[in-house]
Amino acid sequence: MAKMGLAAIYQRPRTSDPHPEHRIYPYLLRKLAITRPNHVWCTDITYLPMRRGFLYLVAIMDWATRKVLAWRVSNTMDVGFCVEALKEALARYGKPEIFNTDQGSQFTGFAFTGVLQAANIKISMDGRGRWMDNVFIERLWRSLKYECVYLNDFETGSDLRNGVGRWFDYYNNHRPHSTLAGRTPTEAYEQIDFSDQVGHAPPDLKTKLAA
Repeated sequence: MAKMGLAAIYQRPRTSDPHPEHRIYPYLLRKLAITRPNHVWCTDITYLPMRRGFLYLVAIMDWATRKVLAWRVSNTMDVGFCVEALKEALARYGKPEIFNTDQGSQFTGFAFTGVLQAANIKISMDGRGRWMDNVFIERLWRSLKYECVYLNDFETGSDLRNGVGRWFDYYNNHRPHSTLAGRTPTEAYEQIDFSDQVGHAPPDLKTKLAA
C-alpha cells in the first residue's frame, strides 16, 4: 500500500499518549556505550491486529543483547499488564542499571516508575516523538508483525498469544544476529561479556557499541 501511495482510512490505536500530570525523566542513553547485559533495559507497547479487533503487546528487552525478557498482551491499555511484565523480568533476570521508556502514560505513572524506584533503577525516557531513541524495540515490533502476525491472521486472543510466544522463543533462542557476532539474543545475554568484546568485535558490532 505504501508503494502505491495508499493509506488505511481507519484510525490506528494510539499507544504512547502522555499524561500532563506525570513526571517526565531525562533521556540518559545519548552517547552512552551500552556494553553488557543488564546495563540498559527498554520497553514499549504496540498493537497487534487480529481477524476481528486487536490486542496490545508490551515487551521488556535487554538493550545490549536484544533479548526479550518478558512480555504480556492485553485488550486494554491499563497499566497493569505493563507492570506485570516488568515484575516478571526483574524476578527472572535481576535488574538493569537504567530502564528506558517512551513518554506514554503507562510508563510515566507511579504504578510503573514506583517499581523502578523501589529497585534503585535509573529511569530514562525518550524525547517526545523520538522513536529512534528506542530503535531496537521498534525493530523488534516490525520483525514480529511481518514474520508472525501479518502472516497468520489470528482468530482469537489465545491464538495470538500462542503465536507470539512461539515467535519470541524463536527470536530469543534460535535466530542469530549479525550485530551479536552471530549469536542468538539468549546466547549473547548468557555468554558474552561485551565489555571485553569491543576491541575484538566485528566492525558492525564494534561501531554500534562505540556509538
